[in-house]
Amino acid sequence: MTQSFWSDRRVLLTGGGGFLGSALRARIAAENPAALLAPRKRELDLLDAAAVRDYLAAQRPNLVIHAAAVVGGIGANREHPGRFFYENALMGIQLIEESRLAGVEKFVCLGTVCAYPKFTPVPFHESDLWNGYPEETNAPYGVAKKSLLVQLQAYRQEYGFGGIFLLPVNLYGPNDNFDLQSSHVIPAMIRKFAEARDAGAPQVTLWGDGSPTREFLYVDDAAEGITLAAERYDSPEPINLGSGREVSIRDLAQLIARLTGFTGEIVWDIDKPNGQPRRLLDVTAAEREIGFRSRTSLEEGLRNTVEWYQANVRNRG
Repeated sequence: MTQSFWSDRRVLLTGGGGFLGSALRARIAAENPAALLAPRKRELDLLDAAAVRDYLAAQRPNLVIHAAAVVGGIGANREHPGRFFYENALMGIQLIEESRLAGVEKFVCLGTVCAYPKFTPVPFHESDLWNGYPEETNAPYGVAKKSLLVQLQAYRQEYGFGGIFLLPVNLYGPNDNFDLQSSHVIPAMIRKFAEARDAGAPQVTLWGDGSPTREFLYVDDAAEGITLAAERYDSPEPINLGSGREVSIRDLAQLIARLTGFTGEIVWDIDKPNGQPRRLLDVTAAEREIGFRSRTSLEEGLRNTVEWYQANVRNRG
């Protein structure tokens, strides 16, 4: 990081109390910005345009990093498609518009790998983003996020607004959401295997058939990539943030079972959806444009996450 970049930045970080937001907040704080604003929802409701306008006028940020989102795994996306579309679209649209009106110098918007078409050739290149409709179970969330890319590109063209759009792959790590009703695949598996181990259960049932592949990025690596982009990137084109490594859900489950000490049988419920068949990002642009490469191997990151779960979630019941 370049200290001079951050020293005069008043940073508004939305979603700063969340999983990714917590890692971002710690990383930005270490750069000693002029101010780091990370309001919780009770302090700033992003669905309320007037509240956003008043907050920006009072706090005067010149850099906004929009990490707030309503997110979840396949089950949550299937149960709340309307909410996931409306709230993610509205939060972003209003924040971008009010930031433009308030004279914010740079806006960093976080998109999602769910914005890519269902059958995107692997590895996903940024130019593939508009070549089809997203996978059905998370399409409302993905399309809502993708609409913000269109807004930022249009605002750059018409108003010269300095917005950039990042496409992080599935994130994981300590402080993740381990609620089985709304969590993503890694924390859900960690909890299921750990609870089965503790209960002496003979088997754990997982959704799908285990064949889909996914790419995962450790949350601290993601925070590094986002802050590097805030400092170094200024282009209308979106940029992928990932590890560039693919793993099948079946292999992932076996690895997590080993790390949690579960020795029973893994049963696949093929009546449940698999989600997108494959996910792997082309990460060459991130390395070329902002000098970012992920540092943390999947096994190391999973071990850290399992240890955090054991220390912070397991004993709370």
